[in-house]
Amino acid sequence: MNNKKIRIGGGQGFWGDSNDAAIHMIRHGNLNYMACDYLAELTLSIMQRQKLKNPNAGYARDFIDLIREIGRESYEKGIRIISNAGGMNIASAVKELEKIAKEKKMPGYKIGYVLGDDLKDKLPELIAQGIEFKNIDDNDGNFLDIKDKIVNVNVYHGYKPIEECLDQGADVVITGRAADSALFLAPLVYEFDWPEDDYDNLARGIMAGHLLECGGQCSGGNYDYDWRNVSRMDELGFPIAEVNNSELYITKAHDCGGIICEQSCKEQILYEVHDPANYITPDVNVDISHVTLNQVGENLVKVGEIKGKPRPDQLKLCVGYHAGYKVETYLCYAWPDAYDKARYAADILMKKMKRKGLKAEEIRIDYLGLNALHLGVANMDPEFIKSLNEVVLRVAIRTLDKVEAEKIVPEISPLQLNGPPGASFFGGRAKVREVIGLWPTLIPREVVKLTSNILEVK
Repeated sequence: MNNKKIRIGGGQGFWGDSNDAAIHMIRHGNLNYMACDYLAELTLSIMQRQKLKNPNAGYARDFIDLIREIGRESYEKGIRIISNAGGMNIASAVKELEKIAKEKKMPGYKIGYVLGDDLKDKLPELIAQGIEFKNIDDNDGNFLDIKDKIVNVNVYHGYKPIEECLDQGADVVITGRAADSALFLAPLVYEFDWPEDDYDNLARGIMAGHLLECGGQCSGGNYDYDWRNVSRMDELGFPIAEVNNSELYITKAHDCGGIICEQSCKEQILYEVHDPANYITPDVNVDISHVTLNQVGENLVKVGEIKGKPRPDQLKLCVGYHAGYKVETYLCYAWPDAYDKARYAADILMKKMKRKGLKAEEIRIDYLGLNALHLGVANMDPEFIKSLNEVVLRVAIRTLDKVEAEKIVPEISPLQLNGPPGASFFGGRAKVREVIGLWPTLIPREVVKLTSNILEVK
């Protein structure tokens, strides 16, 4: 048992990520498992809108394309694949996977799927139970103010139902809003039979997942420290965790680009971790305040001193709701006086909106190329500003009423001829778009009922 090693690949970092690295590691990574993370906090709201327009949509089709490419090969190699690509329509995703298995002649292929993270229909019952749904980002907010505007309600769940699917022989497991790291922890618990109170091992499994869940961000992508020296970034390989019953290593497949080093792992291990001593997940509270990272070989980092504490009594609930409408547009201005022209155009637009009586919740004006990213600390020296080759004016508004948002639309394109010289308008006519707000909250663990299911392809 002590000699057993499990290799898990991180196949996706987000919905829309490239499939290239996932395909490469299936073929060359010597994997036992691959986990693919597609969901972010607002992704589910987008998927729900897709589902409302088309009852067969609402999941990550990218994952279906990936399985079509490597599903048979992974099946023949015994590589089991886990993903939260089911989004808001797990049933449709399962049907697509079944079609592929039949097309690729994979009899006996077992599709595991987890149901129960979508709590929208149970919301009235939960409110009746006295759950207050306090906003953990805004303690002053009242949940009842958004109750009739809700788009989706999804709970972040842990590894257990995924492990149960694996225990039933699943070759692929698809979920909704499983926590990112739970996708990676589940196969480790299954393989090593870690009990629920083995906090240190659970924490180590969580951090294996944390290092892999963002795909190339741990292997040289988005690498702040030394990005110029990341080799073959056009063929970036994604990270692989090699785990035994007491150790964790991060590496990558051979013959691909990227880098696995202490610094690349440091950047990822601290990503989205607000308190290194208390990184809270559905499965365990992780302490990485004394974590060690040691380069022990080429593209091989050993990760140690990860500690765990008991899991929380509550689970995070992600509520997406209709928060109004927005309009966003861009106008480009070239030297000379690019910034002055852009600023003057913005002034014209705002004067017109004042005359129209625009009622906006937010108005944002940015000057891309000058201060859109650096805001108040941007270099605003007059001589520097005067030398700018180009500036892009970005204007964005958010309103509660669609009619209010529409007021600005017909006033944008005329600025090409009715404003400062040299404007270049791109992106087409501005459109009014719906804004989805996020209401993060907590609910008691015991009110969540998850089920593990298996479909065997005949």
